[in-house]
Amino acid sequence: MNHPSLIARGLTKVIGDRTIVDDVSFTLNAGEIFGFLGPNGAGKTTTIRMLVGLIKPTAGSVTICGFDLRHQFEDAMRCIGCIVENPDLYRFMTGRENLEHFARMLRANRADIERVAELVGLAHRLEQRVGTYSLGMRQRLGIAQAMLGNPRVLILDEPANGLDPAGIREIRELLRTLARERDLAVFVSSHLLGEVELTCDRVAIIHRGKILREGPVRELISNQRAMEFRVADVERAAQVLTELKYTPTIVDSALLLPIEESAAPPVIAALANAHIAIYHARPRVQTLEDMFLDVTGGETVD
Repeated sequence: MNHPSLIARGLTKVIGDRTIVDDVSFTLNAGEIFGFLGPNGAGKTTTIRMLVGLIKPTAGSVTICGFDLRHQFEDAMRCIGCIVENPDLYRFMTGRENLEHFARMLRANRADIERVAELVGLAHRLEQRVGTYSLGMRQRLGIAQAMLGNPRVLILDEPANGLDPAGIREIRELLRTLARERDLAVFVSSHLLGEVELTCDRVAIIHRGKILREGPVRELISNQRAMEFRVADVERAAQVLTELKYTPTIVDSALLLPIEESAAPPVIAALANAHIAIYHARPRVQTLEDMFLDVTGGETVD
């Protein structure tokens, strides 16, 4: 697509004297999965509620599939499927009855129900009551519900929350399939940093209402180069390297230096000359969690 599926420009939400979301901007493209991360109270849920029209922004705009959310609300909302927090399902009804209920509101037809059930792998369980479903199945039914009406943008708030590893993998594979095969733009808010790293193409990190980092996952986590040294006496090794004008930090009983691998030989030589045993020296691969904790000052996610 030549144009992004969703554009948020300068989204701001002020409540009383508090700025909950402060000038947040990003784009969401067709066929990609976009992760939205932030510590407790960072403004994630408020941002999502503005994206889906549940609350009005104090300033800024949202454009969905070319439609301005404020001035072309109905057209914009026809392009969106969403789950904010938990799927809104009736457990005493069957999977089919749940989908039929929401299909009536969206004026979707029976063929659409069969299509979304097949899409999420629940076609063979539609006649069973939702109360008998596992949490993973309920999450998939919720995604099926969000897919009624054939949206171009899917917005999910914590889609893997509470799932076991098998259920998390199912949701990951489902989202990848939806993005790749249906050219769907998928927006995911999550606290599972390792899963976001595996699932998402791009991420944005919001902290105290502002986006601090945004970009492709692989680029963000590869920007910081470091070497890890495991040694016999980590405190003495840190002192030796500090005296040589290096800037070591001690993490998990290892020394980290912000240097490239090619700069490691002089460090190894200095430690060896100081008679400090070296067990290994290797590049440290930064994870999304490492980067997240770095930019947010170690605050936890929701």
